[in-house]
Amino acid sequence: MAEADRRAALVTITGLTGSSSRPVGTLMGVAEDGRFAGSFSGGCIEAAVVAEAIEAIRDGQPRQVRYGAGSPYIDIRLPCGGGVDLLFLPMPDPDVVRQAVSCLEARQPLTLAQSASGGLHVLADSGQPRTGWQEETFVSWYAPPLRLVVVGYGAESLALIQLGLASGTQVALLTSDERLITAGVRLGANTNLLSSSGPSPALVADPWSAVVFLFHDHAWEPSLLEQVITQPWFFIGAMGSRRTHANRLEQLRERGLPEEALARITAPLGLIPSARDPMTLALSALAHVIDRYRLVATAEGSY
Repeated sequence: MAEADRRAALVTITGLTGSSSRPVGTLMGVAEDGRFAGSFSGGCIEAAVVAEAIEAIRDGQPRQVRYGAGSPYIDIRLPCGGGVDLLFLPMPDPDVVRQAVSCLEARQPLTLAQSASGGLHVLADSGQPRTGWQEETFVSWYAPPLRLVVVGYGAESLALIQLGLASGTQVALLTSDERLITAGVRLGANTNLLSSSGPSPALVADPWSAVVFLFHDHAWEPSLLEQVITQPWFFIGAMGSRRTHANRLEQLRERGLPEEALARITAPLGLIPSARDPMTLALSALAHVIDRYRLVATAEGSY
């Protein structure tokens, strides 16, 4: 929003009363020409936010505004009956904005500090601070975007890649199927060919990455699962019935893996019980992953 000479404002939800479709810390960027990125509701207040942001840009001063319950703007109401407090920060330092974007692109958590009187800073990594006001400074924490690694082959893998990319998720594929590699490249996934069932250097995690195994031939799994269990994935899922999973766990026990490590594997996979057709299974698996990501991306992140 701040490229070239275009002036813009950063708008942040700093407080909520009642229910809301967006949490505290949610951001919108508004350009002086009225274009914006992000949203705070289903369209209830966006027009008012854009108008207020343009005024803040032209005035050159930060401002705090409340919409909904308790607001002086009696003509702007949220259907849920709640209220939302917003901080408008005109012309944020573009270098700080670039630093924040680079932080998330490098898959590092981001902590922003905004002063009520103006000013925007990226704070040094200090764990996961609570999002909220600290005296006259609003501090907000953001997790890197969800990354999903699909390991397997077949129609289920292709369907999960399609749905993951459509949802805006970063998707990587590890497969022994060269035809699936071709399809994954065409869709825009990061692809890697598995030449054996041994450990893969492409199978690398961070705390905001999930891995899902979609093999019908489970002989591919043991070495790869042994590799991922030692890494900080927030979610490890594997396709198969309860009997299949029991056999999977027994093979891993024979490799000397402890029970606490085995407990990290989620199976049966998915939120829709007994899903069988590829697209339903993929939808079920993706919902399971996103539900877990929501927990790690927001845990302890707001008051």
